[in-house]
Amino acid sequence: MTRGALLAAARVTAIAVTAIAMTAIMLGGCGFTHPSSPSSPSSPSGPPGHSASVASSGPVHASLPVSADHYLGVFERASPGSYKSIVRFSRTMGVQPNLALYYSAWFEQFQLSFARAAYSHGAVPIVQLNPDNVSVRSIAKGKFDSYLRSYADQVRSYAHPVVIGFAHEPNGPWFRWGWTHLPPKIWIAAWRHIVNIFRGVGADNVTWMWTVNRDGDGTGPLRDYWPGRKYVTWIGIDGYYTVPSDEFPNIFGPTIADIRRFSHRPVLVAETAAGQLAGQAAKIPNLFAGAKASHVLGFVWFDTAQSDPPYHQDWRLEGHPASVEAFRQELRGYR
Repeated sequence: MTRGALLAAARVTAIAVTAIAMTAIMLGGCGFTHPSSPSSPSSPSGPPGHSASVASSGPVHASLPVSADHYLGVFERASPGSYKSIVRFSRTMGVQPNLALYYSAWFEQFQLSFARAAYSHGAVPIVQLNPDNVSVRSIAKGKFDSYLRSYADQVRSYAHPVVIGFAHEPNGPWFRWGWTHLPPKIWIAAWRHIVNIFRGVGADNVTWMWTVNRDGDGTGPLRDYWPGRKYVTWIGIDGYYTVPSDEFPNIFGPTIADIRRFSHRPVLVAETAAGQLAGQAAKIPNLFAGAKASHVLGFVWFDTAQSDPPYHQDWRLEGHPASVEAFRQELRGYR
């Protein structure tokens, strides 16, 4: 499933946001609690629900809860330039997401203003760092280490949890870093190199999310891209309801089963939505039920409109009253 249109739309320059007090908050609506961030150096143990420690000029450590159904995330087209669309989504749905996704082109800096805005609303930023116009082989060889160390230092200085993925959906052929375009061993070498750089500067507040596309026609073998347990914290799977026959088991079931042959790391549905062509309102209960039955961490709703059906259609909930009501109804029983 191609994501080129997504990346072009998501590369928005960050705007300034007022500095925000770092306060842990309870997420309303469906029992989500804020995946708390590291406390100040004078109080090294964070609030219940996660472990963290901070040194003023040293490594920053943070880990996130791994309970099933713990996470509800969202992607909005305006991210990371503005958090306002996510706020509107929250008000419409009656619950604040605790994951906020954005896509970052190579050489962009860590979007601190967006991350702070997410934190103030009880969310952890997910960054998909994509090597759009650079050689993955060169990344693995260290050509861009200066950029990566700078980025890692910014993440470390943020001192709160961040979820980071690199070159997502490598098992698909639609990206230049993906299947049929780049040997998997080069992709793995780049992933490991990046993780090692972050760890080298003490940015241990990162949850590393290896994100693949659902298994399908034309996709490559998942295990070929597996960096190893040492280099992965969470596993992300992207998949969408595009036609009326789509159900959670046939979208995600084979991929989860495939992954479980070589890893038992926690799984997050990292990109998903039901399109209007699939019968969106009718598919929402299936998504929630499937997520619970599969014991995944949760899911991230891709709340934007695309215009090249069936794989790129209108995924938005807003403007579709039956879908909004279905989503709100399911949230009442989620967690």
